[in-house]
Amino acid sequence: MERVMEFKMERPGLLKEGDTITVTEGVLPSNYYYTIDPSLAMSGNYPFNQRMLAREGKVTKVEENARGFYVTAVFEEQENKSVF
Repeated sequence: MERVMEFKMERPGLLKEGDTITVTEGVLPSNYYYTIDPSLAMSGNYPFNQRMLAREGKVTKVEENARGFYVTAVFEEQENKSVF
């Protein structure tokens, strides 16, 4: 199963389409967030039930808009069959 995620990047040129990336998971009281190593871009917050299992992915798009630079990446994940 493919998972597509968007990350905010503060400066241009840190990543490009086709780059292989690894992410680190951070934990907040009620959410997870993900950082592209080594601190190149950060995701938004995801609720616990949307936790990402993969830690390696590929950049599919880098774009600039009025709010800044954004990186789209795709991750291959096995479907989570655990019961909460």
